[in-house]
Amino acid sequence: MAAITNYERVGRTLELLRTGLMPFVAQELIATPPIADQWRDVILSQATDADSTSQQLANNEPVDVYVQLKVMWEVWNQVFKRTLGHAERSLVSELRGFRNDWAHQKQFSTDDAYRCVDSAERLLSAVSAPEAEQVGSEKARLMREKFQQELRDTRKRSLLPGLEGEPASGLKPWREVVTLHEDVASGKFLQAEFAADLWQVYRGEAKAEYGDPIHFFRRTYMTDGLKVLLGTALDRVCGTSGDPIVELQTNFGGGKTHSMLALYHLFSGTPFAEMPGVEELTGKSSVMEKSFAARRAVLVGTRVAPGQPSQKEDGTVVHTLWGELAWQLGGKEGYALVADADRTASSPGEALHTLLKTYSPCLILIDEWVAYARQLHDEGKLCGGLFETQFTFAQALTETVKNVDHAMLVVSIPASDSASPHYKDRLADIEIGGERGVQAVHRLKNVIGRTEAAWRPGSHGSLLPHPPGAVRPALYGVVQP
Repeated sequence: MAAITNYERVGRTLELLRTGLMPFVAQELIATPPIADQWRDVILSQATDADSTSQQLANNEPVDVYVQLKVMWEVWNQVFKRTLGHAERSLVSELRGFRNDWAHQKQFSTDDAYRCVDSAERLLSAVSAPEAEQVGSEKARLMREKFQQELRDTRKRSLLPGLEGEPASGLKPWREVVTLHEDVASGKFLQAEFAADLWQVYRGEAKAEYGDPIHFFRRTYMTDGLKVLLGTALDRVCGTSGDPIVELQTNFGGGKTHSMLALYHLFSGTPFAEMPGVEELTGKSSVMEKSFAARRAVLVGTRVAPGQPSQKEDGTVVHTLWGELAWQLGGKEGYALVADADRTASSPGEALHTLLKTYSPCLILIDEWVAYARQLHDEGKLCGGLFETQFTFAQALTETVKNVDHAMLVVSIPASDSASPHYKDRLADIEIGGERGVQAVHRLKNVIGRTEAAWRPGSHGSLLPHPPGAVRPALYGVVQP
C-alpha cells in the first residue's frame, strides 16, 4: 500500500465516521417523541449547506460528519445522553475539532492523527458501528508506521559516535550485548496486536498469541481463580456438575476478555495435553476426555449493531441477538428454529429451549451486552427489538441454559459499583454510557443474578484460606462466597 499523509489518513477516518454514525444518529432522533416527526429538520438546522444536506437526506445518504457531530452536541441532553455517557460526549467534541482542522487543511502530526483515529474508533464502537473495525485497522497501520520510523531513527543514532563518554568500568553499550526480539528488530511488533479481542478470535482474525489455543495457554499464567473458572466449565459442558451461568463482574480492564478467551479455546477440540496448564485441570474434575469440542457462540455488543441486519456467508439475514446466537450455534438450520422470532424481534421463548437442546454441548459467551442493550428503546422500530424485549430474552436464556444439560452461559457486566442508579450523581463509565446504559446494567444484573455464580476477574477472591472479612488478592477471580 502506498504511503499516505496524516492529513489523508484523518480524512479517510472522518469519511468512515460519517458512514458509521449516520444510522445511529437517525435512529436516536426518530426515537425521541418531540423530535421524531421533524428529525430531518433538526439535522438541516445544523447544516451550513442546507441544499446539499437536504439532497443527501432525500437520497438516504449519510450527511457531512460535521453536521452529525454538531447535531449530537446540540441536542445531547434531549436525545443522546439516554444512550451515551460523558466519555462519548467528550469524543464528539474532540472529533468536531479534528474535522474543523481537516476542513481548514491543517497538517497533522502523527500523534494528532493517532488521537483522531483512536477517538473515532471509540465512538463508532460505542454505537456498534461495523466501520469501527476499519478505523481500528487504520489505527494499527499508523502505529506500525510510527514504530518503524522510530526504529529507523534509533538505528541511525546507533551508527553515530557516542556522545556520553566511555562506559564506566569498561562496560559495553547495551546495543552491543542485547539481542532484540525478532518482531522488534524487523519492525513487525505492534502493541495493538497484543490486545485481546474476543470478536477477532471468533472471526479467526486474531494473531496466534490470542487466536491459537496452544499459543494462548502457553502465554497465560494459570492463577487459582482462572483454574477454578475453567474447571467449572469443564464440569458443566463435559460432565454432570458445574455452574450453568457465570457472570463476570468487572471494571474496565479487569481481565474479563482473557477469561472468556480461555473458555473459548478450552472447548476448541485441541487436545488438553497440548494446552499448557489445562491437562492438570482434568485430573481435578469429573472429565475423562482427552479433548472436547463444543459449539461456541460469541456475542459482543459493540460488534453487533441493533439497528442494522447482518448478512451471513450462507445468505442468512440476522436481525436480533437471539438470531445471531442461533446462527452461530447451528448455521441455517439453527437459525430456522428462531427465524420467526428474529424477523419480528420478539423473544424466542420455547424455541430457545429447542435450539440449545439440539446444539448442546455448547458454550455461550456474551460480552458488552450493556453496550448493545443501551441502544435499544421502546420507540421506533429497530431490527434488534425493543429495550424491554432484551430483558425478556435475557430471562428466557438464563432459565433455558439452567435446564439444558451441557449448556453454559458466561456474561460480562460492568461492576455494579461503577453504575450508580442516580445518573446525575456520577460520571458515566465508558462501558455503561448514558441513562439507558445504567438501566441496562441493573436490569441485566437483576435477571442474571437469579441463576448465576458471580465471578470477579482481576478483582478479589482466591482459593487460599483466609480470615473472615479479609481482602484476598488474585488476578483472575473466583466464585464469590
